[in-house]
Amino acid sequence: MGKNVRMIETHMKSGRFLAETQGLCFREDKPGPDGQEDRIINVYDEVQYQEILGFGGAFTEATALNLSRISEELREKVMELYFDAEKGIGYNFCRSTINSCDFSEDFYTYDDVENDFELKHFTIAHDRQAIIPAIREAMKISEEMLLYSSPWSPPAWMKTNGKMSKGGKLKEECRQVWADYIARFLKEYEKEGIPVWGVTVQNEAKAEQGWESCHYSAGDERDFVTGYLKPALERNGVGDRKIFFWDHNKERLVERAQETLCSRHARDCFDGAAVHWYSGDHFGALEVFHRLYPEKYIIASEQCTGKGKTLEQSGERYAHDIIGDLNNWANAWVDWNMFLDEDGGPDHWKDEQKASGLPEEKIWVGESPIVYDRTRKELDIRSSYYYMGHFSKFIRRGAKRIGCSCFDADLETCAFLNKDGSIVCVVLNRTDKDKKLSLRFQKQLVDTELKGHSIATFLF
Repeated sequence: MGKNVRMIETHMKSGRFLAETQGLCFREDKPGPDGQEDRIINVYDEVQYQEILGFGGAFTEATALNLSRISEELREKVMELYFDAEKGIGYNFCRSTINSCDFSEDFYTYDDVENDFELKHFTIAHDRQAIIPAIREAMKISEEMLLYSSPWSPPAWMKTNGKMSKGGKLKEECRQVWADYIARFLKEYEKEGIPVWGVTVQNEAKAEQGWESCHYSAGDERDFVTGYLKPALERNGVGDRKIFFWDHNKERLVERAQETLCSRHARDCFDGAAVHWYSGDHFGALEVFHRLYPEKYIIASEQCTGKGKTLEQSGERYAHDIIGDLNNWANAWVDWNMFLDEDGGPDHWKDEQKASGLPEEKIWVGESPIVYDRTRKELDIRSSYYYMGHFSKFIRRGAKRIGCSCFDADLETCAFLNKDGSIVCVVLNRTDKDKKLSLRFQKQLVDTELKGHSIATFLF
């Protein structure tokens, strides 16, 4: 048929990183004894599913500080690699934190003055040092950037346990001031030229950690949003911001949703759910949630790996989860830290683990897709960066997921229709075996092979 097909492949062992294979063209599909029937991947644009919001990572303080501490040349390179859609991988949907998180150098808030219910001492001066400059720089490159923000803990004086760590709950008498605090954060960021698109109510609302954490039951989260947060946002002129509940692992999403969205008013106050991957795949939970609440967004809001034992390990983990989430109605997929040093920092949570007596060898060290080696003063680009790019670079905002089917359970696939009419099909091979395949679309075929432990994106 003559229509060209772009095949972009990453195969770490052969040094092919988002590399294009030349000369692929569709040919006419002629069913018969040519051996094609048992290796076909079908793509169907007759059916469309959810719309894609985008892909990205988090502007943690660790990321921002590392960016501020390297040379201007390297910083520009990191920003280009992440946010430039042509030279990089086109991040356009990212996360920031409200107050400190585990990947901050220390605990901090925007108002530490005890019982400052009128927020007279509220200031985002801390964020102006590194976080806000990093976000602004990214926004200059990715003009379509959407940002959502999440709190790990309210200030200690608002909590039942009197500290930001180790869980605790928001005091009932502080629900209003905490809602006003979040609204103030949104307005102050807007003054800095950063319009925050949405918020999650609480990062990991069921977790109790040695770093910033806070408990919310489903009822707590529902009542806080319906009675305090949503009215505070509307009162302060930021009522159009999206609000997401849960922001935790997928395995309890459905039950959490049924308790949180139990009334018409509650359902109207939330725009969707945010989920993490740390308790396993549970892709079916996303499918059930969508069937129960089809109008709600699903954001895969945080996921990360430790240092991989093989070249492709972290990348394959990312791609497996992205495909599973997208095939089950997720609208966006957001990584955790974008830029850590070789020790997985800076952070303060490893200090908490050491203080608890945990042996050095058992302390988990996180990995980001791009790592800065402080000794060599060089960037290390990990497989997760390239694997993530197979989605973020080619599936653009506004794309619709479309149908696909695959001949082999060893291959994982998803397909999308971009607004410009281009079709994107991503195929992941996590096995040791090379796989011959024939991509089929509207009675046309293109034949190729996918190496073991590789990923390919097809565009046509």
